[in-house]
Amino acid sequence: MSKRKLKRGNSLIAHVFNSKLKIIFQKSGLLRFISHLDLVRLFQRASRRSGLPVTMTKGFSPRLKISISRALKLGVESDHEEAIFSMDEPVKPHDFIKAINEKLPVGVLVTSAEGMN
Repeated sequence: MSKRKLKRGNSLIAHVFNSKLKIIFQKSGLLRFISHLDLVRLFQRASRRSGLPVTMTKGFSPRLKISISRALKLGVESDHEEAIFSMDEPVKPHDFIKAINEKLPVGVLVTSAEGMN
């Protein structure tokens, strides 16, 4: 995690700079019957298991910061779905794809990733 401390008066304030990865994934086979919320949980578990440095939300019940752009209807397959992962540390897109695909079940596959500013 990259931090930069700025002096303001007598106190030091830490600023955390997060990077984001936009991924493209496909959902097919029996996993086309998975709901949107279960798909988010699936990505959260796969991210934790793969050891990726995904940012946690602040608050009472912290979760991984993952945003899936569109919710598909139940039973619909797709080859081009988008999700955004907020990362604590910079991760190369190729390394992200390799790490998360090893932990995802058959039917969900990350096909591409690119950094966002």
